[in-house]
Amino acid sequence: MKTQIDKRALVDPGAQLGKNVIIGPYAIIGADVKLDDGCRIDSFAQVMGYTQLGENCHIFANAVIGNAPQDLKYKGEKSFLFIGKNNIIREFVTVNPGTEKGSKTMIGNNNLIMAYSHIAHDCAIGSNNILANAATLAGHVEIGNNVVIGGLVAIHQFCRLGDYSIIGGCSKVVQDIVPYSMCDGHPAVVRGLNLVGLRRANFSRQLLSDLRKAFKMLFFENHSLDVSRKSIKEDLPSSSEMKYLLDFIYTSKRGVSK
Repeated sequence: MKTQIDKRALVDPGAQLGKNVIIGPYAIIGADVKLDDGCRIDSFAQVMGYTQLGENCHIFANAVIGNAPQDLKYKGEKSFLFIGKNNIIREFVTVNPGTEKGSKTMIGNNNLIMAYSHIAHDCAIGSNNILANAATLAGHVEIGNNVVIGGLVAIHQFCRLGDYSIIGGCSKVVQDIVPYSMCDGHPAVVRGLNLVGLRRANFSRQLLSDLRKAFKMLFFENHSLDVSRKSIKEDLPSSSEMKYLLDFIYTSKRGVSK
């Protein structure tokens, strides 16, 4: 299939289009945009700025991708937005590039970003994540891989969400969310292990048992995080998943949701 550009679309001659790209009526593609093979931009969507989309991304109607960040510090500096492969970005989603000169917002592969969600400047999003309707990420938010964010969730600037975490709808996230956790509330707190997500990811029974014990030490017993980390290292088998959990807590700058 050849590239198809509706005659009512506005595509700047400077834009770089790969093979088999489809651009619908009244879509707008800016001069510095690069669309890799198989991308589809639906009607009235905008892709602007120094934005690059990987292969087979689908931008639905009225989404605005790569327009100027909503940051009062931004004065027109050249900043970037990089989006990986196979991402689905639904209606009225907004995604902003970085703020400072040379800064960037980055999104990995195979993400589903549902309608009305917002990803602000300088965010870093991994792969295989789901952002439900109207999920709102402030600037500098970092999200790992295989994360599920419920509808109407608001995430504070500079927060991090670890791999395989899930956030209940309408939650307010003001501190880091540890990997493998199920969180909910105002502010969001750890309710337990994300057992459904971890089982779907084929985590072994032994690993689930170890993580459950670690969560009990960290969040449901009256110990400091330092004491809990030490006990986990001494009493539970080592694994890459356990190391990631402990390193995530140790490197937290905002503190972790309790």
